[in-house]
Parts: sequence; C-alpha cells; structure tokens
Amino acid sequence: MERKNATQLTEFVLTGLTYQPEWQIPLFVLFLVIYIFTIMGNLGLIAVIWNDPHLHTPMYLFLGSLACVDTWLSSTVVPKMLVNIFTKNKRIFLSECIVQFFSFGVSGTTECFLLATMSYDRYVAICNPLLYPAIMTNRLCMRMLISSLTGGLLHTLLHACFLFRLTFCNSNIIHQFYCDIMPLFKISCTDPSVNVLMIFIFSGSIQVFTILIILVSYTLVLFTILRKKSAQGIRKAFSTCGAHLLSVSLYYGSLLFMYVRPGSTRADDRDMMDSLFYTVIIPFLNPIIYSLRNKKVKNSLTKMLKRNI
Repeated sequence: MERKNATQLTEFVLTGLTYQPEWQIPLFVLFLVIYIFTIMGNLGLIAVIWNDPHLHTPMYLFLGSLACVDTWLSSTVVPKMLVNIFTKNKRIFLSECIVQFFSFGVSGTTECFLLATMSYDRYVAICNPLLYPAIMTNRLCMRMLISSLTGGLLHTLLHACFLFRLTFCNSNIIHQFYCDIMPLFKISCTDPSVNVLMIFIFSGSIQVFTILIILVSYTLVLFTILRKKSAQGIRKAFSTCGAHLLSVSLYYGSLLFMYVRPGSTRADDRDMMDSLFYTVIIPFLNPIIYSLRNKKVKNSLTKMLKRNI
C-alpha cells in the first residue's frame, strides 16, 4: 500500500561535476573549450573528406561517419552539462531524461559497430588488397553504415522501453552530469533487476561481438604485416592501423568500466570520471588521433586551407 500511495516523481536533479562554487568557472571554461574544439575537429574532418575526391573511399567514409557520431555524442551531453555548471535549477523532466539517454545510447552503440566495421575494412585492405575494390563496394559500405545505425537504434529502444516499467518515488537526485541509465536504476522504487540483466545481456553481447571482430581482424592484419618483406609496407600498415587501435582501446576501456564491470550499478566518483572520459574526452581526441597520423588527411586539410585563405 505504501508504494501505491507514494507520489511518482517526474522531475530529477542532476548533481553535476562539482558542488564547490570556486570550481564552476574553471570547469565551465575547460569543457567549453574542449566542446568547441571537438565540434571544430570532427566537422573539419568531415569537410576535408567531403571536399577531397581522393578521400572518397570506404576507409574515409567510415572515418567521416565516426566523426558524425562523435559530434552527435558530444552534443547530446556537453551543452546540458555546461548549463548545469552555473544554473541553480539543475532539474530535468523524466521525458527529457529518456530523450537524452536515447540519443546518447544510439550514438554510443552505433560507434561500437562503426569501430568494428572500420577494423574489417582494414583487414580487407591489408590482407586482400587485390580484392579490396570488389569486396568493399559502395553498396556494401552503405549497408554496413545503415546496419550500424539500425543496431544502435534497436538496442537503445529496447532499454528505453524497459525504463517505462520503473517508478520513481523516493529520491530524485541523479548522481551524474547527464541522464544515463545506471543512475536511474539506483533511485528506482521498482526492482531494476530485469533492466540490469537486459543491460548485461545485450550491451555485453554487443561489446563482446564487436571486440571479437576487432581482435580477429587485427590479429590477421598483424600476421599479414609480419609476412611482409618491405619495411615501407610494414610502416604504412602500422601507421594506418595504429590510430584505429588507439581509438578502440580508449573507447572500449572506458565503456567496459561503465557498463560491464562488476558493481557497475553503484554510484561513485569513478563512474563519473569514466563517463566524462567516454562522453567528452574521446570525441575530442578522435579527430586528433586520426588526423595527425594520416598524411592524406593532413595534405587535404593543407590544400583546403590554402584555397580558402
């Protein structure tokens, strides 16, 4: 009876990154600068790929798509976080919360599939270079991109639908700077065990599946590289794959800590730091990682700047 008579909450309060006023301005400036450079870096990378016909290949199509997803992911989280640093009213409606989670979930899951797709593309390019044009056709590339987005949509839609079975009647404090699904489980009056199980099964399966594709692809790439006798070919292969491996390591490392590790439903400062790295830092680093280690991108960027200056 007590649960039935309890008032269901439809507004929540995001605690944000800090309670200390003296940290508000430095944090706001820091994350505003990071966000501006994230948007400029990713949109700049898209513009470079779009304007150079020599970069209209599967590798750069996937790289441009990754830049789009990183822009989407960062824009889902950072603007709200910046507003909440200064405002006293840190409230967010349940409907807004679910929309933010949905946008975040779709972009995050899509990025998992994209990274796996990019690893397969590198495998074909290095291990089967003569068959590469025949295998990685425009039709197949578009199917892979659409499948990545569809997988992200369906996976997140599943968890969003299961959120509606939860009720919130006690605490409305979300210990996070954005609406993620795990903090909502912690303040739910309904037992979230089913939701947690769904996260573990589906999110875990997607991560295991995509990580396996990446590991198998790069294991085969490594064997192919070691068989090469040309030092220049080895350097080129490592240069091409190094950036992607670094990006994958950063992305999956933080993702596994957030959702799959034991006790991931318990809130603490470490969870917030993992979230910060995943949602803010990685979208900022990706265009730097892929641009600085890619001569074609750097040359195309130089030509584009010379034409417009």
